[in-house]
Amino acid sequence: MQKNLSSTAGVSITPVVPAPWPILATLAAVALMIFGLAWELLLDPLRPGGSWLALKVLPLALALRGLYAGRIYTYKWMSLVIWIYVGESLVRIAGLTPSERLLAWNSLALSIALAILILAGARAQIKHHKKIAAESTGSNSI
Repeated sequence: MQKNLSSTAGVSITPVVPAPWPILATLAAVALMIFGLAWELLLDPLRPGGSWLALKVLPLALALRGLYAGRIYTYKWMSLVIWIYVGESLVRIAGLTPSERLLAWNSLALSIALAILILAGARAQIKHHKKIAAESTGSNSI
């Protein structure tokens, strides 16, 4: 259930991220999920046949619905979780093989892109909320 952020009677402001950020963030999360699964199961798994490290995409899968719906709560917790993916990519850049380093650089690019989209979406929601609050305050004073 979303909170009513308005303090004025009769005006309901729900915390939803405005377009196009939800679609872009969802696409970036799906790309990072597909890349993570491909990396750990097919391209360069830690063990032949794949590894349990493929489960690292579960938080992204859990976030897809909230990202697509533009729920600010999902954007808030994903703004914290995404740095785990960035950190993992940075650690794996120092990998042993050139293919692992290349995959890590690609993962880093996708992770940072998702982080930027999440932060931009949250910022757009804050601006949108302030605009609506200012408009409702202005219309109530007439």
